[in-house]
Amino acid sequence: MKYILVTGGVISGIGKGIIASSVGTILKSCGLHVTAIKIDPYINIDAGTFSPYEHVDLDLGNYERFLDIRLTKDNNLTTGKIYQSVINKERRGDYLGKTVQVVPHITDAIQEWVMRQARISVDDDGVEPQVCVIELGGTVGDIESMPFIEAFRQFQFKVKRENFCNIHTLVLLYKTAVKEKISMFCHVEPTQVICVHDVSSVYRVPLLLENQGVVSYFCQRLNLPVEMRPRKMLTKWKEMADRSDRLLEHVSIALVGKYTKLSDSYTSVIKALEHSALAINHKLEVKYIDSADLESTTLQDEPVKYHEAWQKLCSSHGVLVPGGFGVRGTEGKMQAISWARKQNKPFLGVCLGMQLAVCEFARNVLGWEDANSTEFNPESKHPVVIDMPEHNPGQMGGTMRLGKRRTIFKSNTSVLRKLYGDLEYVEERHRHRFEVNPELKHHFEKKGLQFVGQDEEGERMEVIELEGHGYFVGVQYHPEFTSRPIKPSPPYFGLLLAAAGKLQSYLAKGCRLSPRDTYSDRSGSSSPEVEISELRFPSL
Repeated sequence: MKYILVTGGVISGIGKGIIASSVGTILKSCGLHVTAIKIDPYINIDAGTFSPYEHVDLDLGNYERFLDIRLTKDNNLTTGKIYQSVINKERRGDYLGKTVQVVPHITDAIQEWVMRQARISVDDDGVEPQVCVIELGGTVGDIESMPFIEAFRQFQFKVKRENFCNIHTLVLLYKTAVKEKISMFCHVEPTQVICVHDVSSVYRVPLLLENQGVVSYFCQRLNLPVEMRPRKMLTKWKEMADRSDRLLEHVSIALVGKYTKLSDSYTSVIKALEHSALAINHKLEVKYIDSADLESTTLQDEPVKYHEAWQKLCSSHGVLVPGGFGVRGTEGKMQAISWARKQNKPFLGVCLGMQLAVCEFARNVLGWEDANSTEFNPESKHPVVIDMPEHNPGQMGGTMRLGKRRTIFKSNTSVLRKLYGDLEYVEERHRHRFEVNPELKHHFEKKGLQFVGQDEEGERMEVIELEGHGYFVGVQYHPEFTSRPIKPSPPYFGLLLAAAGKLQSYLAKGCRLSPRDTYSDRSGSSSPEVEISELRFPSL
């Protein structure tokens, strides 16, 4: 196993994650099996209970999208996890009465965790990785990071030198001529100083590193079994980056949520939209709308903000209501959903977005005026969304229905089933505590809101589609987590196709894109018609 540690800087968010992802991408393009681990020095066990305004970690998503791999919760290591594991050992008596200290017990636990997780992170083909890229987040030099710094200082002596390499990222603005000076003062060879300047998109960062000889350096430094020849994977990345720079047609999506002041809160959602827009050769415009601004109270208190929010919504080609928690802004989300339903605007609801679509339908079509989720109104006479039996309301962390779950399509005519390649079932990631009340299902289906996807027992409603609407879809799972730059997520792909006015022709042609709808090469000529399988949707 080869280990590459990415550290650097005195602030967070300077691009270590993109560098780590790009390094992994170019090594994978060489035929190596690569995995990744993110280390965060905060004491939280995980980020599951964080408010997006408090902390947003984008790196695991970047690793998955760039490397096209699926990581688990154990690929994210925190101070909290390490201290919890060491304290549990102490309580069991594993240390035989010895004094438990940061060195060696905490540092040893860090090393053991990294080595164990690097070995067990097999890819979809069941192959063990050859290279593990490790990103140490936070601010190097802070007291929270010191145990990890010491752990990796010792780690370098436990593994052979040719199996470990450290990349230190710096925020520097300099001319190329200064490269030798940086080399001298940082005590590294000039070939080890890489100039990473601003580029038009993140897709160009792996190409930038490749052009500066990063592969050659790693092959020499880590003794990697790599043949120096043109690589098909990077060729596709270059084609994708070139296409991204040449897009002319625009498509706009209204993202109606409660964390819109910080776009990073919805990074996975935005990336899934971008992947799908790129697949149909359109430039994406996301219109961020704070759902609370659509509510009547805002009309009374701040009428200008209210009308601006509605103008954004009404001028968009499609509407997306993503996942979330808490009652704030839910009425505004239902207003947006109601507008999309009545105006036949393409709509996608994800997790809470699907649940609120059910609530809106119950209120305005079934006539249940107080219909709601028990998360927001436990006393509702029409609880159309309810707590799951396994949800522990007394504890927030680790109580959700998490991870990959199977969804069975119950309809052969489902639009989403066709977008998935007419599969009988799909497996997507979940993250929720509440679900649609299955006892009320028949009331909705009588009025045209069909539950076309359900769990294996038929007890949990996973996918909704509205009859007679161009594209009105809700999913309980989070399809954005499995979207990739060259493998767009089918629910998001359907939303973008509908928003661009191309969904019906796409379905009529057996889920094929016509030449003018799909990617074009440099000469301006287009590729042949592309089948859904050729878009490389995940084999679920």
